[in-house]
Amino acid sequence: MFSEKVKDILFDFLCGYMYICPLKKYRLSKKIKVAAVSYLNTKPLIYGIERSEVMNDIELVVDYPAQLAKSLQDGSIDLALLPVAAMPGIPGARIISDYGIGADGNVVSVALFSQVPMEEIKTVYLDYQSRTSVRLAQLLLENHWKQQVEYRPATEHFIDYINGANAGVIIGDRALQQLHNFEYVYDLSAAWKDYTGLDFIFAAWVANKDLPQDFIDRFNAANAEGLKHLDEVIAENPFPYYDLHTYYTDNIKFVLDEEKKKGLAKFLSLI
Repeated sequence: MFSEKVKDILFDFLCGYMYICPLKKYRLSKKIKVAAVSYLNTKPLIYGIERSEVMNDIELVVDYPAQLAKSLQDGSIDLALLPVAAMPGIPGARIISDYGIGADGNVVSVALFSQVPMEEIKTVYLDYQSRTSVRLAQLLLENHWKQQVEYRPATEHFIDYINGANAGVIIGDRALQQLHNFEYVYDLSAAWKDYTGLDFIFAAWVANKDLPQDFIDRFNAANAEGLKHLDEVIAENPFPYYDLHTYYTDNIKFVLDEEKKKGLAKFLSLI
């Protein structure tokens, strides 16, 4: 086997000799930097990726959803499972996969939590971990629920302050843990469905540059493979707060079909 240095020399030689330099940007000896979050909703997709040969071509990291947008914007990563509200701020942003995090009605893990009914809410803490969920909550409060509220940025322990007229948007695993701790839980995906009649996409695999079609095909196949092993994913991630089989099969919709894309287009037009 050739070393990476020898591969570089051979490629540069062929590039000059065969006049194929434009292909260099697609070369996978330079690993594609891929980022995702470590929430339960991403586990099936990550399961497939980590066990596929596409791992030979990527460097996989995890971070908060909001941080992924910054990294993709500054070019420190190439591809991310990105909250879709961040797409307009990223030059060259394009969805490259048929898989992501969507919903058709109740998603359960993105909700507005309160101890009082909607009409009594005066203040809303906005979870700092996801721009999409925050924008969706604001859109629904103002246009669907017709509530005039004060928005406050959430601190790390903001859930402790959700009481009285204070509500809060909680997402991800923490939302699943809080389902039985609050009197009122307003599912944001279900509310979006009521408001627009459309499905919703929370996050999609977004790149900031062209990627080789061969890589995209193999990346898609890796995502699909993960969805065939939900029992294994569930066994590896014991979670006593909510049934993960229900979560992965009824709540989360991993395939971004045309109905999901219609919902995404509507959401981006409104924000």
